[in-house]
Amino acid sequence: MRDHYTEVSTRILQQLESGTVPWVKPWAATPGQNVPGNAVTGRPYSGVNTILLWLARERGWPTAKFLTFKQAKDAGGNVRKGEHGTPVYFVSRFVPKSERDSENPRTVGMMKVFTVFNVAQCENLPAKLLPQAPAPRHEESRDATIDEFIAATGAAVSEGNTDRACYSPALDAITLPAFASFNSASAFYSTAFHELGHWTGHKSRLDRDFRGRFGDRAYAAEELVAELTAAYLCAEFNVDGNLQHADYVANWIALLKDDAKAFFTAASKAQAAADYLRKRQAPEVAEAA
Repeated sequence: MRDHYTEVSTRILQQLESGTVPWVKPWAATPGQNVPGNAVTGRPYSGVNTILLWLARERGWPTAKFLTFKQAKDAGGNVRKGEHGTPVYFVSRFVPKSERDSENPRTVGMMKVFTVFNVAQCENLPAKLLPQAPAPRHEESRDATIDEFIAATGAAVSEGNTDRACYSPALDAITLPAFASFNSASAFYSTAFHELGHWTGHKSRLDRDFRGRFGDRAYAAEELVAELTAAYLCAEFNVDGNLQHADYVANWIALLKDDAKAFFTAASKAQAAADYLRKRQAPEVAEAA
């Protein structure tokens, strides 16, 4: 039986060991095309699938729209002969027969794998499935939409009077250096997103605690969650990604080698963090994102 967790973990490890952090991308160059989604349903992919489809797009495809072989056929098109798809992973949960009469039945997760193809790998698809990317955005000033997004989270964020960015669990507060002290607007906002990722883990919010799961590697796992949360938000807001803690790459490599499911867990928790931050938005801010 194939071990899907190990397959994905091995692929991410290969990237990290080669010096590439697969979730750090120049998102400003491809606005509107950064979040992988299904071309037919419009539903965005999430968790580990987001990262895997970002990796797949390194083949040069202009958009982040994917669909299955059957969806392409049902739409009147076809996957071009010789093209290779990208596996995406979903966990479906069910109640085993032995638990169905139980007062508190437990559910069991089963990994399902589907193969998807980028729309650029297909022919004869209707025009509505082939979105056009808007012009790149390159701005170095403050972004009012992102500032509103950060404010709407309700996080206590203070800027200036510090030379390092951090989230303090004891104070439940984020401190950031002044905007002008960053090399770029993208560096400022990617840092803010990273710290907001940490902020979501507070016991009064998502109550994220990896000590029981990862032991001594719990801090590395939490840093990975914050990094991936920032990556998801950078992609949404067309902000170039930045690696916040390069010195943690070695720790992430050790974490993934120690636990094949660690990356799935981190990507899932990061997705939950990003979703949590979005849900705290006023409707007009959420739509703008």
